Amino acid sequence: MQLAIFDLDNTLLAGDSDYLWGQHLMEQGAVPRARFEEDNQRFMRDYEAGRLDIDAFLRFALKPLAETPEPMLLEWRRAFIDRHIRPRILPAARALVEDHRRRGHALMIITATNRFVTSPIAELFDIPMLLATEPERDASGFTGRAQGVPTFREGKITALQAWLDAQETIFETVHFYSDSQNDLPLLEHVDRPVAIDPDPTLAAAARERGWPTLTLRKGDTPEPLQ
Repeated sequence: MQLAIFDLDNTLLAGDSDYLWGQHLMEQGAVPRARFEEDNQRFMRDYEAGRLDIDAFLRFALKPLAETPEPMLLEWRRAFIDRHIRPRILPAARALVEDHRRRGHALMIITATNRFVTSPIAELFDIPMLLATEPERDASGFTGRAQGVPTFREGKITALQAWLDAQETIFETVHFYSDSQNDLPLLEHVDRPVAIDPDPTLAAAARERGWPTLTLRKGDTPEPLQ
């Protein structure tokens, strides 16, 4: 049995769902625009540069979940998926997922973005297994904190290994597709790493290691990235 793992943001999607959710919250008037937008952009720059403080970011990103009634959050999320996510699903990304499905491979998304935001996105791809940062809950709802190890950088390896250890199936080959230098730890950990429209740091690493590099942004099917 083989396992195909996909990063989500800027890999299967033409955009970053965490960042877009922040933009959506501003559109709803849920957060103060000026300061929130400044922080949202700063965290995005830090992520792209490979220097994100994940704990600081999660305190920022999960705070609105704790401050908003859940029925309203769910309403906002439905609009977010329709407005910001469906238009950013890449046809070639769907083709890549479906190719693995046709070959009988198990499918997984692993993402640092929290489960509240990403669970309906995994459903859009009909990918049954999602490993994502878990927002903590208590009896009154979301607490604004993360539960357990965030699925970021080495945390993706931790989450994946815990999942693998709990399975009865042994996966002889594990594929992983990602765009980001932040996923170098997991890319180096799997059997078949593939860079997808990579950032400059990942592109250089892929060339050095001889990893395949694909683009999902030039048509309906994955193409080698020249």
